[in-house]
Amino acid sequence: MIILASESPRRRELIKKITKEFTVIPANIDESVLHIPACDLPGELSKLKAYDIFARYPNDKVLACDTVVIIDGQILGKPHSKEEAKKMLQHLSGRKHVVISGYTIISKEKEVTRTVRTYVYFNKLSDELIDAYIATGSPMDKAGAYGIQDQEFDLVNHIEGSFDNVIGLPTEDIKAHWF
Repeated sequence: MIILASESPRRRELIKKITKEFTVIPANIDESVLHIPACDLPGELSKLKAYDIFARYPNDKVLACDTVVIIDGQILGKPHSKEEAKKMLQHLSGRKHVVISGYTIISKEKEVTRTVRTYVYFNKLSDELIDAYIATGSPMDKAGAYGIQDQEFDLVNHIEGSFDNVIGLPTEDIKAHWF
């Protein structure tokens, strides 16, 4: 059996591009224990999540992933309030940032950990657009306070890299290294 070690509804949809047969068992780890550079965090967190699940299900294949949004060397997590979401979107407005996903696939036979980067170029956003977007509630459960898949809002000018990575699971890279 393939286990997706994630609670993310977006990852649940994206994994279907790789396999139709999987189960979801979220990992239970303390993410605050790692004090490492932001760009290394997703890969290390994916390992911790994968090991957590694999220790309980050693006969299965486990896929774990972690994704961060980084601008100016700082991680933008999920906003805790509408005000925080607005500040994040204003900070991203008209600028480039990087989305980094680390994933780990582990089974009895093999372990793979990789990191994928996508560069995202935001349009210049008006306060009216930001307010309308926040009013949908969509930014509140997403790192960086946005979902690239929310295409009814003109947030992103273009990307360099994987679209799926920005959503939270770099399916193309995973397929290439799936075993």
